[in-house]
Amino acid sequence: MDAPPVFDPRATTIPVLRYLVALDDQRHFGRAAAAARVSQPTLSALIAQWEKRMACVVFERDTRGVRPTPVGERVIAAARQALAALETVERLAAEAKPPFYGPLRLGVIPTVGPYALPFITAALASHFPDLEAPIREGTTAELLTALDHGRVDVVLLALLPGLTDRYGSEVLYDEPFLVALPKGHRLAAQERIGVADLAHERLLLLDEGHCLRDQALAVCRRLDEPTSGPDYRATSLETLRHIVASGAGVTLLPALAARAADTNLVIRPMEGDPVRTIGFLWRSADPRAEAYQLLGGPVRRHLPKREIRLR
Repeated sequence: MDAPPVFDPRATTIPVLRYLVALDDQRHFGRAAAAARVSQPTLSALIAQWEKRMACVVFERDTRGVRPTPVGERVIAAARQALAALETVERLAAEAKPPFYGPLRLGVIPTVGPYALPFITAALASHFPDLEAPIREGTTAELLTALDHGRVDVVLLALLPGLTDRYGSEVLYDEPFLVALPKGHRLAAQERIGVADLAHERLLLLDEGHCLRDQALAVCRRLDEPTSGPDYRATSLETLRHIVASGAGVTLLPALAARAADTNLVIRPMEGDPVRTIGFLWRSADPRAEAYQLLGGPVRRHLPKREIRLR
């Protein structure tokens, strides 16, 4: 017994599917050919060749016309589904509008997201109203892995050394670090806080995995862990703010995170104005890379200019 034919897209073409459906609709070769805008000999020959190749009679033919065989009804139903799927493909492609031609999957680190995203989403809505931009939050390491594997398209994060060499990038702003002190703290009377002032303070930090933790230690020139006492390792800046407000220690906050008023905290700038640089990254080989470069201008126009330094 011969083996069943292997699927060959060169034989089961879109015209074959269209002709099968047209002949089922019209039940007459002449009318089917007219509906498919092809000559009757072409339609008849192509269907007959396909039936022979598949060893499957789709249509019963007699002097009264044509009608599908029982197996033909199933084949034609599948052909209709295939054509409907192809129509969906074309519709989705036609709906993809420039410059992004589809959704923009945005990743953002948690020390940036809650504070910068309101301005960024407003910028996207204003300048790219048809753009879908689902957002995913994660640590720097998690987002870079997602970016490398194509699970996100653009990430918004602190630009650590070397990142702009590996990826396409758009620098957005420099964000100063500010010192957050509990109300009544001895340093609250100072207009600016120096690194030396923090040398003997209990510096509260985010948990491991957050790049802001390493940046805060670098700013304070401390490679060790915080001074002795209960080990507070917050998973968010908001938790860290509450711990500082309770009097457990001090911390560094990015400027946008320090905007919210908190009567139990005192916020002071640092001597030397240390900053972190925030920007977009994307895969250099992404065919939409030129479109991603269009994001920077609108976003900068919506960001608050008092707290940060636009780039």
